[in-house]
Amino acid sequence: MSVVAHLWLAIVLSAALVFALSAASHMALPWRRKEWGRITEFGALQAALRDLPPGLYAFPAAPDSRQQMSKEWQERWAKGPSGWLTLAPPGPVSMGRNMALSLLAFLVVAFLVAYVAAHSLPAAPTFRAVFRIVGAVGFMSFGAGSVFNSIWYHRPWRAYLADLIDALLFGLAMGALFGWLWPR
Repeated sequence: MSVVAHLWLAIVLSAALVFALSAASHMALPWRRKEWGRITEFGALQAALRDLPPGLYAFPAAPDSRQQMSKEWQERWAKGPSGWLTLAPPGPVSMGRNMALSLLAFLVVAFLVAYVAAHSLPAAPTFRAVFRIVGAVGFMSFGAGSVFNSIWYHRPWRAYLADLIDALLFGLAMGALFGWLWPR
């Protein structure tokens, strides 16, 4: 049986632990409190966007994407306001669905981290060796991807820093849990 098969408990528990840490980060810890601004005069905005289907939008946007880099559209963009917008489906937020999908994503990441660790560690590794590999791969898994939202879509760098703090906590937690439960 492969080492990854022996790590099923570490995979499940680390996904659950990271899920709990993520919830705590977004609900209780101070670095997420002012991440989102609020548009309180939303009536006209909602009316203007009402007939658009859920999805990703850029504004102002040329009718043909090949025109977007023309001088005219660059001036419109510079004049502002300009940006990117994500529209969600109408109706209440489905917390149960979102939480289940988040837990599933954490399980996938934990499985992939276990896969990398199992193939990069020697037989009978020490706690420290497991902690180091799992922690580093976990940190990279949770911390690297969202940087592009700050580079390309102007998501505030402060929000990315909060992602990095979360990623560090998640990586450390995964490293410790895998180190403790690693088969010896």
